[in-house]
Amino acid sequence: MSDTPDLVTEIELLGAKLGEAKDSITNRFIGQEQVVDLVLSSILCGGHGLLVGLPGLGKTRLVDTLSTVLGLDGKRVQFTPDLMPADILGSEVLETGADGSRTFKFIQGPIFCQLLMADEINRASPRTQSALLQAMQEKSVTVAGAAHELPAPFHVLATQNPIEQEGTYPLPEAQLDRFLVQIDVPYPDRDTERDILIATTGIEETEARAVFTPDALIAAQKLVRQMPVGESVVEMILDLVRACRPEEPGALDVVRENVGWGPGPRAAQALMLTVRARALLDGRLAPSAEDVTALATPVLTHRMALTFAARARGLELGEVIHQVTDHVTRIEVAA
Repeated sequence: MSDTPDLVTEIELLGAKLGEAKDSITNRFIGQEQVVDLVLSSILCGGHGLLVGLPGLGKTRLVDTLSTVLGLDGKRVQFTPDLMPADILGSEVLETGADGSRTFKFIQGPIFCQLLMADEINRASPRTQSALLQAMQEKSVTVAGAAHELPAPFHVLATQNPIEQEGTYPLPEAQLDRFLVQIDVPYPDRDTERDILIATTGIEETEARAVFTPDALIAAQKLVRQMPVGESVVEMILDLVRACRPEEPGALDVVRENVGWGPGPRAAQALMLTVRARALLDGRLAPSAEDVTALATPVLTHRMALTFAARARGLELGEVIHQVTDHVTRIEVAA
């Protein structure tokens, strides 16, 4: 690890560079700073993001802008029910040489990029969805028994429509857990929508500019992992994740009575990383309890499930997480 003065300088320089990147992104993806922060946090941590929002809210535009600003090779795959694993990963074809010899040649699929947009991921069959599992976790794919490394860095930003569920296949828990954060993309407010209208319906539109290179992004991801985290923040992360498990001793009634299964250790790991990234994006040298509170919902929502009875009563998972977070925060303040 770097000496402390050097580490502080590196963090400050990276914070300034991230400020440039945010400005370039928000010039094209207007008024959704929280969404931009969460996506950038996900990528800074080396993870993947699940964007949940209705069509027409700019999710594709955001990913396209990100690939330019971060200097990444980006590709987009529209997931449909007839999409096959080979359509994403690639396949081997029999090739005949000039001398008549025949050999199999691997033709890379669109997953061989640095930023993959998996559009409407829940429209693909479970077989095709599972083709992403190895890529998201191990940064490699196996075709015909041969392993193929993916370019570095490699990130998946998947989109999902939360309303239209006819003809879709819900993502399995194992795959949901591979996403570092779930990012809800809301409707813009009136003033923001007015700005969008003016900025996107004229003759010219603002162009994104490259701020990072792939190597610079990899260096930034390593630096994020070197940021110090105070003992109180570590304890708060552990308290929060464990308090969301219904079988945990001392779990709140709202959790025991309404939660079918809670988050595993990967949720704590995700919080440990994302609080650092949020602090960095905010120009701070170390994360605080406020970062844990702010990231509880994006990190935990897709790693928990309500019981059938709780869903039937109309209970929202966000309400449960909010109550647990408030309880843990009060304990930390009292301590």
